[in-house]
Amino acid sequence: MNAMRLIEANRRALALSEDPIGIVVEVWQSQALAQAIGSRLAVMGPPELRGEALGLSEVGGRACGLLDAPHLGTEDIRAARLTETGDAQAVLVALDRLLGEVGIALVGVAMGAADEGVYWQCMEAIDAADESRDRVLEMLRRLAVREHGLPAPDSAAGPA
Repeated sequence: MNAMRLIEANRRALALSEDPIGIVVEVWQSQALAQAIGSRLAVMGPPELRGEALGLSEVGGRACGLLDAPHLGTEDIRAARLTETGDAQAVLVALDRLLGEVGIALVGVAMGAADEGVYWQCMEAIDAADESRDRVLEMLRRLAVREHGLPAPDSAAGPA
């Protein structure tokens, strides 16, 4: 399935989740999708994205490990249905939006948490969502540099 369709499915499911357990399941699904998209871009994406894409995959996996794993079968994990990313820029913009919504949803769960363990789990998951967004934004920046034919900021450009 196309990454854009999966991102939109995750956004809808997150928006419709009302209870903390359902929200955590959808946050887990979103981070699993970020991991899958990062993996796919690391292998088959534009060369300038591969390092950050690998980092996104690692952060997404770590974020999934922070949350109490939902009891889902492989067929229920949306990220397992990812077959293509399509336009990297459009996918990254949509993923950035999803990860922002994940952070907001986690704040809501943390604020209502009666258990201190759940609160800290949410705080760590918020940090992971922010780190995932940082990776996505860096990839978008690199795509913009490529699109405009500018030298990368870390390259030695210009006369000496």
